[in-house]
Order: sequence, then structure tokens, then C-alpha cells
Amino acid sequence: QVQLVESGGGLVQPGGSLTLSCIASTDISGINVMGWYRQAPGTQRELVAHVSSGHRTNYGDSVKGRFTASRDNDKNTIYLQMNNLKSEDTAVYYCYALGASTGISWGQGTQVTVSS
Repeated sequence: QVQLVESGGGLVQPGGSLTLSCIASTDISGINVMGWYRQAPGTQRELVAHVSSGHRTNYGDSVKGRFTASRDNDKNTIYLQMNNLKSEDTAVYYCYALGASTGISWGQGTQVTVSS
């Protein structure tokens, strides 16, 4: 597994923006997929965004057009730029990595709260 540490969560008003970061403990250039899931209280975990090793992206329907995921292999970091935030985006956001040799890894999560 890979150690993943998220940061950047916090309280933001509706319509605002927030950027999350996830730093990995190893070179991420060979990790097939990295990305973000989120889970609100009493709900199932849902996909936010994936970024492949080829920098292809895939987004959950609820965040398309508002969120942008990216990866910086030189910094062993992935990002989630969240714009036009809604109250429905309130959740714990988890960084995720899936590699052929490392298996599945999860970060500890960072809380994002969207409220006025």
C-alpha cells in the first residue's frame, strides 16, 4: 500500500471554491489510478474523480463541470479543485490510489463543509 495524506478541507460558503491535496509516500507515476471519493453521514461512498496514469479523468455526474482533478507526478501529489460548491458537496473526501503492485490505498479523509 501507499501512504496518502489529504489536506485542504474546511468550511466554505455556497458558491465558493476549495482545493484539496493528497500527497503520496512514493512515486505515483506508475500508479494506474488515483483520485477522490467522498462520503456524507449516513450515505454510501461515491466517486468524485479519477485520474489515470495517462492523465485521463473521469468524474461523478454530480460534480462534472464544477470539479477538476489533476496529478503532479513530480510532486507525488494529486489535487481536487472544487468550484461552485453546494451544500450537497458536504462530505469527508478521501484520496484513493490503485496500482498494480501497491494495491488499493486510502487516505484518512478531510472534511469539506459547505454552509453559509
